[in-house]
Amino acid sequence: MAPSRVLFRSSRPSAGRTSTVVEVTPSRAGWRFVHFAVRHVAPGKPWSDTTRGEECCLVLLRGSCRVEFGAQTLRARGRAGRDWTSLGPRRDVFSGYPYAIYLPPRTRFQVIASEPTELGDGRAPTRKHFEPRLIRPEDCGFEIRGGGNATRQIVDIIPPSAPADRLLICEVFTPAGNWSSYPPHKHDVDRPPGEVKLEEIYYYRFADRDAFGFQRLYNNSKSGDQALTVSHGDVVLVRSGYHTFVTAHGYDAYYLNVLAGTRRSMAASDDPRYASLRQWPPPDSRLPLVTPPSMQ
Repeated sequence: MAPSRVLFRSSRPSAGRTSTVVEVTPSRAGWRFVHFAVRHVAPGKPWSDTTRGEECCLVLLRGSCRVEFGAQTLRARGRAGRDWTSLGPRRDVFSGYPYAIYLPPRTRFQVIASEPTELGDGRAPTRKHFEPRLIRPEDCGFEIRGGGNATRQIVDIIPPSAPADRLLICEVFTPAGNWSSYPPHKHDVDRPPGEVKLEEIYYYRFADRDAFGFQRLYNNSKSGDQALTVSHGDVVLVRSGYHTFVTAHGYDAYYLNVLAGTRRSMAASDDPRYASLRQWPPPDSRLPLVTPPSMQ
């Protein structure tokens, strides 16, 4: 039976040290595909790793860094014949659009930070090879979804149309007091085109460390209904069932979604009791919380 734990909290990073503050492997999660971690990289303390049999996307959450890797494409040739590219700068997730880099399996890489840097590290197993690529702010999507106090901003980093095998990644910005991932929906049945089976994580950040929100996970059985209090640095696993999120009054929320399954689709089914609420009122005028490059 899969583990029942769904909430993982980040540890506090040590100043001046490179460390992993939270990591959820497939074996730890009790599922097949999504591998997620948050890496803190200190200046002068590079982080080296390999993608092994996984495709990987490093999303810059804060800071500025150089990524050197062993593939044969992308920006420029670095020392010893290695390729490299720069990510950032990004002061924090609420201050600008993301930079990211996609790396294929069996790629050795090193991250060299020029200032304290934080990276979301999303991976999924694959036998396919897609070329490494830099994902710039101007390459990312922009969508205002919902309406009224269920309005949120979606920033696609690796959408279904992107050249990747299993990974699907986006950032979501939710204004203070608003609902997100609403109406409650699920993606635990392989029934395309209306729904596909996906594993998913929510990684939360708030501008204020005292902020909080609530995520509800539930199915058609009352025994499977959970309401989780989430705060800065928390990771929530969505294995099955319906899910939705609301952030407390006064606190804008961010979450990074990393999903993976057997199909390149984000098709989901709404809870039929709330599906009619997709008849949205006008969008919340506070959005976008983060201005896309095309609007600057």
